Amino acid sequence: EVVLKHASKKRKLVFIASTSEVYGKSTDVPFREDADLVLGPTEKHRWAYACSKLIDEFLALAYWKERRLPVVVVRLFNTVGPRQTGRYGMVLPTFVRQALAGEPITVFGDGTQSRSFTYVGDVVDALVKLAQEPRAVGHVFNIGNTEEITMTALAERVRALTGSRSPIRYIPYDEAYEAGFEDMPRRVPDTAKLRELIGFQPTVRLEEMIHRVVASLNVVER
Repeated sequence: EVVLKHASKKRKLVFIASTSEVYGKSTDVPFREDADLVLGPTEKHRWAYACSKLIDEFLALAYWKERRLPVVVVRLFNTVGPRQTGRYGMVLPTFVRQALAGEPITVFGDGTQSRSFTYVGDVVDALVKLAQEPRAVGHVFNIGNTEEITMTALAERVRALTGSRSPIRYIPYDEAYEAGFEDMPRRVPDTAKLRELIGFQPTVRLEEMIHRVVASLNVVER
């Protein structure tokens, strides 16, 4: 809110980096920007991050509607790339690091939950084009890849591409998080709005993303 207030004085464009987490438990997949958002109860701390991002979105759009501050809201879907760490639950570099070390690849839950991964270079390209497109102001955009994969399939793909013999270890949510932890079963974007405005099309497929993460981690290990 402080950033929005000061940017408003000079009418400077503000980008709000939101998240696919805001779609919560919605089953209306692929997620559209104008779809309903379904979060869990406040007793479940799991949804605090999504809630905070939604507040950011509401504030930004309010500044646009009431004060004509140019804002663009982007909801990012699992951005990955070289040199990314496994902190904050970044699953792909975590899987790759475990596979390269010969450690068990840890999959939380039953592994049927699915995600879609977007290469950081494609994300940056979309951000730059949105920043240069006046028609983007006052709107919300998904930035992601529609190529969907389950966590079990991702672990198997990482193991195959690294030549690892690491076992896949499943960890029940109740062992890793608070009792009754809730997860998003699927997280896949509808990118039609972004494609129509700036011609967005991901250029890097998941297999190549994995190869690039493996190469960067191999360099770090050496």
